[in-house]
Amino acid sequence: MNEMYDMSIVTHYYSVVGILIVILLNFVMLARAKTRVDYQRQMSLFTPIGSVAISAVIFTGIVMMAAKHLEFTLENIIMIVFSIAIIVLEVKRVKTLKYLKSDLEVYKKYASVLLSIEVFLTLSISAWMLL
Repeated sequence: MNEMYDMSIVTHYYSVVGILIVILLNFVMLARAKTRVDYQRQMSLFTPIGSVAISAVIFTGIVMMAAKHLEFTLENIIMIVFSIAIIVLEVKRVKTLKYLKSDLEVYKKYASVLLSIEVFLTLSISAWMLL
């Protein structure tokens, strides 16, 4: 059981790093976007990758909670809330892009704010867990 828990901690850590990489790639793609149609096409291909990264973090967290006999500590509850918040922010960002008919520059500002919040949430919970 300890081996499974130790492995899930390492996998969880790399999954969180994966989320940060996906968010940074989203920033890069957003900054390089020239037209709305091209950016929407890129995001339709890239969004599943972000979903897999978020799912990996949630799955490894569930494995760790199962190894700890489903103990709901304050840290676990806050991680669950932050996961839900990141999912909601991603849905808002993608839904806004899906129905975007106006200028891409307005969307870039909006999406940058949402991505910045996601980075803050991810880094803040990571820093807290390292303390």
